[in-house]
Amino acid sequence: MDKIIDDKKIFEEIEKEIDISPGKISGILARARELKGIGYNDVLTLLKVTDRELLEQIYKTAVMIKKEIYGNRLVLFAPLYISNLCNNECLYCAFRKANAHLTRKALNQDEIREEVEILLSQGHKRVLLVAGESYTQEGLSYIFKSIETIYSVKSDRGNIRRINVNIAPLSVEEFRELNKCNIGTYQLFQETYHEETYKKLHIRGPKANYRYRLEAMDRAFEAGFNDVGIGVLFGLYDWRYEILALLSHIKHLEAKFGLGPHTISIPRIEPALGSELSYHPPYAVSDEDFKKIIAVLRIAVPYTGIILSTRENSAMRRDAFELGISQISAGSRTNPGGYKHGEYGAKDTEEEQFALGDTRPMAEVIRDMVKHGYIPSFCTACYRLGRVGKDFMDLAKPGLIKLHCLPNAIVTFAEYLYDFADPSLKEDGFNLINNMIEKDIEQEGTRAKVRNMLETIKKGQRDIYV
Repeated sequence: MDKIIDDKKIFEEIEKEIDISPGKISGILARARELKGIGYNDVLTLLKVTDRELLEQIYKTAVMIKKEIYGNRLVLFAPLYISNLCNNECLYCAFRKANAHLTRKALNQDEIREEVEILLSQGHKRVLLVAGESYTQEGLSYIFKSIETIYSVKSDRGNIRRINVNIAPLSVEEFRELNKCNIGTYQLFQETYHEETYKKLHIRGPKANYRYRLEAMDRAFEAGFNDVGIGVLFGLYDWRYEILALLSHIKHLEAKFGLGPHTISIPRIEPALGSELSYHPPYAVSDEDFKKIIAVLRIAVPYTGIILSTRENSAMRRDAFELGISQISAGSRTNPGGYKHGEYGAKDTEEEQFALGDTRPMAEVIRDMVKHGYIPSFCTACYRLGRVGKDFMDLAKPGLIKLHCLPNAIVTFAEYLYDFADPSLKEDGFNLINNMIEKDIEQEGTRAKVRNMLETIKKGQRDIYV
């Protein structure tokens, strides 16, 4: 396989002098506003900008792109940790094998069912299944059974409609088996693309194989997956390098398969019990640089979903929403059994994979979103109607996907308001919905259709979408 990440090229580009004059930046941002993305060299130029006025121009462009493509909607999900068993020794992670501070646990199917029931009681419709990179004696079949269990749980207020999966990289044949489980996106982070740093941080276990992890998305696409999600754990190495390497990875996938990642995740390293390194990140990313990361990625890959987790505090999350985030976790717990035994608002990192910055329950997150004009979306329609992979991008790039996304966001949020919201949130939520129908849906026919769907939801029908 050809070299995916060219270290020498990236380092040379980071170090060389580049024109970052106002005229050059304005030209790049003008091209960005055409919503077709920008090239590698243009990204490199934006990364070097430090002037406050020019940064504001970058931010304003990212805001414009976010609003044009995604509007003010944000897709919500919850991570569901089913196991913290792990054979790897990753120096930044609480789940690492040698961490004696951690109680090891793999949920049985009844315990998984309990966790799902709690998530359904909060209003969740989409989960990300997460497991430490070792399972039980059942091996990969444990994951398959867990997926089946999650989908099987029903309540009087709904069920989980889509499961995305974040587990260890698989062989092509194993990916084929996973793909039969009716999941959405397969997600895996490279953590750091810098191979030397990667090897220093992943000192034992299967994850120490840098190349095998890097090529996981190739194998997933070869096995028939339509949607994959990639990511970087910022703070392990120079963030400028990581962005350029991540874009190189995307370019490789697009060249080989005609399709890049469906999502990009951008976690920053947070304290993890039993990991000294996590308390003192070797390349800590400031809040200002983190905002630049989000803005530049939104400009570079406008139609790719960008995911922000509850690692970040509520203030940073609000800033990030506007700059380009399209999906967020809410009310998260990052340990097996955490929804049953965890306490919202607690800052203790014990048993969690990492410390949470936003410890609010989902209802409070939603209340805050509505207050700031964002509509929570629980939509899973694209997965279920086959609008995935290339089919999704064929609709997204000409802007046609908006005809589906906002109506579905509105209808799924209305479900939440009727089934879970208190009177105050219900009033504020429907005011937001009505404003969005009038201001953000241009076609009268679509407005009428949405209002008809809302009437159907009011009468008690659920899970309708376009």
